Amino acid sequence: MNDHDIAHRREFLQRTASLAALGGAAFVASHGGNPIIASEPVASSASPARRLPREVAIATISQEGLRGSSPTQMISRILARMSEAVRVQPDIICLPEVFAFANLDGGRPAVADVAEEGIGEVLAPFAKFAADHHCHVVCATYTRSGDHCFNSAVFLNRQGEIVGEYRKAFPTVGEMQNGVMPGPLEIPVIETDLGKLGAQICFDIEWDHGWRALQNGGAEIVFWPSAFAGGRKVNARAWQHRYCVVSSTRKDSSKICDVTGEELATTSRWHPWAWGTVNLEKAFLHTWPYVTRFGDLISRYGNRIRITTHALEEWSVIESRDPDLKMADLMSEFELVTLDDHLKLAERMQDRLRVS
Repeated sequence: MNDHDIAHRREFLQRTASLAALGGAAFVASHGGNPIIASEPVASSASPARRLPREVAIATISQEGLRGSSPTQMISRILARMSEAVRVQPDIICLPEVFAFANLDGGRPAVADVAEEGIGEVLAPFAKFAADHHCHVVCATYTRSGDHCFNSAVFLNRQGEIVGEYRKAFPTVGEMQNGVMPGPLEIPVIETDLGKLGAQICFDIEWDHGWRALQNGGAEIVFWPSAFAGGRKVNARAWQHRYCVVSSTRKDSSKICDVTGEELATTSRWHPWAWGTVNLEKAFLHTWPYVTRFGDLISRYGNRIRITTHALEEWSVIESRDPDLKMADLMSEFELVTLDDHLKLAERMQDRLRVS
């Protein structure tokens, strides 16, 4: 190896080390003898990015590759992944379905033996984590109410307090045989400083009920702790109901989907957690006839807004990029309505004119 090759290799190793120090996922390949590095850079906590008022930084954790000898050890390993994720300063972190009792060498315990009421042994370290890092945490675990046990998504606020709980409405046969009760069909929407949040869990994805209830309740981000990845089902739930959907899974990939179903971030074998930022100051419209106003919108607001149109679906999303510009004001000014309201208007007229 000549001096030029040594210098080149030293530079390559330094660049790789720098990426590792940033916490990014680095993929190294070779092309014509020269290394190609593709990375997912991670923001430094020393220089927080400027955000719009309703931008929410979300992190999601995958349990892929983690095994433990006990719930305590699994909790410790999940906390280690969360500790990596806090470098991007997330507002909220989502965890997989009943992760503390999954992928254990000794198998899964009976639900009645581990379900907790309030902040017990499972939730306590995550409540502390939320308070220490000033972020919300969606912690999926077994909860108890009297003699009834549930598979739940517990919402912890920035102070580590429980602010809401969703109990899985559609558990599997195996879960019910192991002591899990179906949760109520009244699906809660949780009010937080981030906006209106909700949850569905794993098998719930096969039923429309909860997803539709969250849409009707005004949920803006729905978290989906799960045992499996769900694939295109997750994306479909996002565009069907016009809210962001965040999955956190025990195997394969966890991901963050925007309101149109597009993936903003996903985990992989290279990176067991993912993060992305969503702006909730946006409106989802049927493109026609409102597209006729888009020219006026751009003339009035320019780069203070962003308009994204999906031509084949005839969806358009208008997003405020100005802290002082509220979408409600813009929609009123230009007499625009959301897709949901557009459909309701049509349904009211259909019902009035329908011949029985």
